[in-house]
Amino acid sequence: MLSGAGASRSPLFRRSRRRCPVNIHARQQGLAEPVETFRLANGLDVVVVRDPRAPVVTHMVWYRNGSADDPAGKSGIAHFLEHLMFKGTERWPAGEFSKIVAGFGGQENAFTSFDYTAYFQRVPKEHLRAMMDYEADRMTGLSFDESVVAPERDVVLEERRMRVDADPAAQLGEEFSASLFFHHPYGTPIIGWEHEIERLSRDDAFAYYQRFYTPENAILVVAGDTNAAEVRALAEESYGKIAARGAAPVRSRPIEPEPRASRRVQLNDPRVQQPSLRRGWLTPTYTAGEREEVFALELVAEILGGGTTSRLYRRLCVEDELAAGANAYFMGSMVDRAAFQLSASPRPGVEMAAMEAGLDAALATFLAEGPTEIELARARTRLVAETIFARDSQSSLARIFGSALAVGETVEDVLAWPQRIEAVGRDAVVEAARRYLKPDRSVTGLLLPA
Repeated sequence: MLSGAGASRSPLFRRSRRRCPVNIHARQQGLAEPVETFRLANGLDVVVVRDPRAPVVTHMVWYRNGSADDPAGKSGIAHFLEHLMFKGTERWPAGEFSKIVAGFGGQENAFTSFDYTAYFQRVPKEHLRAMMDYEADRMTGLSFDESVVAPERDVVLEERRMRVDADPAAQLGEEFSASLFFHHPYGTPIIGWEHEIERLSRDDAFAYYQRFYTPENAILVVAGDTNAAEVRALAEESYGKIAARGAAPVRSRPIEPEPRASRRVQLNDPRVQQPSLRRGWLTPTYTAGEREEVFALELVAEILGGGTTSRLYRRLCVEDELAAGANAYFMGSMVDRAAFQLSASPRPGVEMAAMEAGLDAALATFLAEGPTEIELARARTRLVAETIFARDSQSSLARIFGSALAVGETVEDVLAWPQRIEAVGRDAVVEAARRYLKPDRSVTGLLLPA
C-alpha cells in the first residue's frame, strides 16, 4: 500500500459527477476514443475510458475521502483503513484475492492522499467482472476482527518509522507542511502522527468505514479494452446490488487563514549528506478560488523549475554555480488550498545562505520582469505535451480522471485543460506570481547537517 499524492504533477486531464450519461469526444486532446460517464441508481459514479490497444483493463475505485477527512485526534485513520481493506471479507479471506490477481498475471495496490483513497487492479479484460465483484464485496463486507486490526496498526507504525523517523528529509517535510498549513488538516501527515496512530481502534476504523465507504461517495473508473455498455452491465450486476445509504458524506474542514508572516523551520541531522532548501506559498486550487490564476501558476512552476532550461536551474546551477539542482512543484488539484513550492540544493562548498540569497535574487528578478515570450511558449508546449504523452499509459488515464472527480472537477475540466493552458497570457502569469509568491507569506524549510 502507498500513501501520497497519488497523481502526476501535471493535471493533464480531469473529470465529473453526472446524473445522466455523458459522451465526451476527446480526439483533439489525443484520446482516440470517447470518455463516457454515468451514475448507477445507488449513487456510484462511473467513468469509462476506452483504450483498445491491448486486451487489458485498469479497474479503479476512488473514495472521496482522504487523510484531511480524518476526525480530530485520529490522524492516519484513512491510511489505516486502506491497510485493513486488504484483510479480507467472509467471501474472500485475507490474501486470497491477491493470489487470484497474481494468477491472472495482474497487478493491484492502493494509495491514500489528502483528498481521496483509491484501490486498483490491472488485469486481462476477461477478468474485469471478478475485479468488480471483489471491490463491491469489500465496500460492504470488510472484516474488522480485533485479531486483524491490532497487528495491522503495528504495521502502520513500523511504516511510519521507516519512512519518516529514518529519513531527515521526511521529518523536515512534516514540519514544513505543519507550518504552511497550521490550521487546515493538510498540515497533518497522511500516515498520521505516531501517538495518534497508537490509539486507533477497531471501532474508529469501523465508524470511518461506515461513513465513507458507500456507493454515493465512490467513483468507479475503468480504462482499457472495453466499452461503456459492457462496463454498465457488469457494474449493475456487482456494484448495483449495494443499497444506497442516502446522501454522500459532506467534507467538513477548517479554513486555513491567509498567511500574514513568513516562517522558517530548520532541521539539523548528522545523517544529512546533501543540504537542501524548500520554500512554499499557499495558493488557490482548481476547485476553490480563482481558477484562472491556477492555470497561470502551472505555467509559473514550469518556467521557474521545469527542468534544465528553467529559470532557476539556469540561474542557480549554470550561471551562478550555487546549486546542484533546482526545481518547482505545483499541484492545483486539491479540494481546499494548494501549495506552490520551490526547492534547491547547494553545490559542495557553497554555504546555504549564499544559495538562498541567489534564489531570492532569481525570484525577485522574475517577479519584476516576468517571463520572456520564449520561456512562456516553451512552458506551454511542455505542459501540453505531457497531456499527450500521458495517453500512452492506460493506468495514468484512469488515475487522471479518478483523481479529478474525487476533488470535484469534471470530465469537461480534464479535457479542456490543454486549451486552458494555451490561453493563459503573459500578463496573467506575472499577476499570479506577484500575488502569491510574496516573501512575507512564505514558509522556508532548511535541511542541514548536524
